[in-house]
Amino acid sequence: SRDYNSASRNTSVKYGETVAKLFGYSADELANIPQDANLGLSCGKPLSIASLKEGETVIDLGSGAGFDASTKVGPSGRAIGIDMIDDMLARANQILSTSTSPTKSNITFLKANITSLPVPPDTVDCVISNCVINLVLAADKPAVIARMYRVLKPGGRVAVSDIIAKKALPEGLKR
Repeated sequence: SRDYNSASRNTSVKYGETVAKLFGYSADELANIPQDANLGLSCGKPLSIASLKEGETVIDLGSGAGFDASTKVGPSGRAIGIDMIDDMLARANQILSTSTSPTKSNITFLKANITSLPVPPDTVDCVISNCVINLVLAADKPAVIARMYRVLKPGGRVAVSDIIAKKALPEGLKR
């Protein structure tokens, strides 16, 4: 978590924008995200497959300072960011406090581990996650999947962008 605390304080706007563009974010999409929220920590663009609609409720697992989901569900929807890193949540809430976005009132950030989501069952239309589940210990990954299923409404969806290893990592890379 030390590395993510550091990233929450030290990532440049230019770096975050460069990474976002590499993963397919358009100039219009980036214009609707507060500059300080884009930390360049993603490994994809789960929103491109999430099919979020106006009025839906979305949870972003490991949200960091992210705000992009709220623009998709609009002012009548709800975006819940889940993160366990204090510095990320502080940055997110600081950005939220100064935001002029019309979706500002639909955004909530909660401190939690993604293995125990503090959200009632059957209340979420979509769960998204961008390069976070790989950080969970292998033994805890089933709990993450179970919690996602628990919070989803019937017919709800999951949109995940993450990295996986298809074969054992070399020892040098593990260190």
